[in-house]
Amino acid sequence: MFGTQLIDEYARHIPDEKQASVLNGASAGTEKRYQVLHKDYADPDALRRLAGSIKDHTLHHLGDYLTQAEQALTARGVQVHFAETDADARQTILGILRDHQVTRLTKSKSMAAEEIHLNPFLIENGVECLESDLGEFIIQLDNDIPSHIVKPIIHKNRREIANTFLREGVAADYNDDPQTITRRARVFLRKKYMDAQACITGANFLCADSGRMVVVTNEGNSRFGMAPVPLHIALIGIEKIIPCEQDLAVFLNLLGRSATGQQLTVYTEFINGTRSANQPDGPEHMHVVFLDNGRSNVLASNCREILRCIRCGACQNVCPIYRQASGHAYRSPYGGPIGAVLSPLLFGERFPEFADLPKASTLCGACNEVCPVNIPIPDLLLRLRDKAKRASIHSPAAIPMAPFATLATMPSLWRGAMTLSKAMNHLPIQVTPIKPVQNWFGQRTLPPSKGGDFRKWMKARRRAQQKS
Repeated sequence: MFGTQLIDEYARHIPDEKQASVLNGASAGTEKRYQVLHKDYADPDALRRLAGSIKDHTLHHLGDYLTQAEQALTARGVQVHFAETDADARQTILGILRDHQVTRLTKSKSMAAEEIHLNPFLIENGVECLESDLGEFIIQLDNDIPSHIVKPIIHKNRREIANTFLREGVAADYNDDPQTITRRARVFLRKKYMDAQACITGANFLCADSGRMVVVTNEGNSRFGMAPVPLHIALIGIEKIIPCEQDLAVFLNLLGRSATGQQLTVYTEFINGTRSANQPDGPEHMHVVFLDNGRSNVLASNCREILRCIRCGACQNVCPIYRQASGHAYRSPYGGPIGAVLSPLLFGERFPEFADLPKASTLCGACNEVCPVNIPIPDLLLRLRDKAKRASIHSPAAIPMAPFATLATMPSLWRGAMTLSKAMNHLPIQVTPIKPVQNWFGQRTLPPSKGGDFRKWMKARRRAQQKS
């Protein structure tokens, strides 16, 4: 049975204004990345390959590095927890909050928290959980979901945001000036920081040798969140570990340039654990929750390279499919090429639900070219397509390739097809009564066929060579 892929269906009905916001934001990110990376490094590909090899080494010895990280964190006064599933992680965090009688907290941006749907769970259990990243704050006000790993509101424009602030009482009047919007958010959030009893963050990296955690932001919201509260909880995917602090010189330089086109993210925090006796503020208690939630299964698969990802969003920015469809089309916290690979793997028991995502790609390879840790995303997409085929999972818009395979492996048939292909320029194929073909041509146009010209050229060339 043929139909339309869900991602195609979403893209077809996306409002023009939203699509323009995504396209402009993504294109600008790609251009900035290219300019700064190639200006600062003579051979940026060598740096990407180095980063990829470091991550590969870490993944091959992940058990050892997890043990080392746990020991280093414990020595710093941090309590370490391991969560096998999303439910385990949610219950662990709720238990910690209840032990400390927390009913109000602020939260820094975290894809892992989005992955386990932490916010609605805490709110349902009586904990006020406020996003402090400006983009995530707006997403929360709109009861929306992020559309990008780094820029969660890439799909919104300033007029929408100004209306949201007016509707939710963050602003007393409408004003879509970006500086005014930011200033109003800062005034609103400042009081929330001071009233909070705890702060939840993710982590960009965690150094196994020292237990030092690194959080990067452009707004300083995680720093504001941690400063006045007695409790800090960090939710960290197990793949975020790197072997040693020396490796940060590679990853921090790549992350800022790949994510936002900056040489270095504005706020780079090195968190050593609970506050020391000579520090005037900071958390007195710190908990780290290491999240598996399917990562061990990914590690054991033939797509383990996807766990190298440092969540920069560069593959999303450059992807022609993402630019047209936005992150929401991927039905997961992870959109774009990274989501097309990670979602079917991470949510393994729901693989049939996400099996169409690997086909939402042109296989142009641009995602691999911009990836700061050199993940071979096109190869992984093909492996997942093969997995779906072997499991007899057919995407709604998939066209059977068996007829093409027969045509392509029989030279006489292929030559005949090429000879007749120009007739397609004059046939009204779009109005064919065959439903699958109608669906396919409803979203695509074919260039004029020029089949057969190459073969004529080759024959003429051979004759000329034989005569000479």
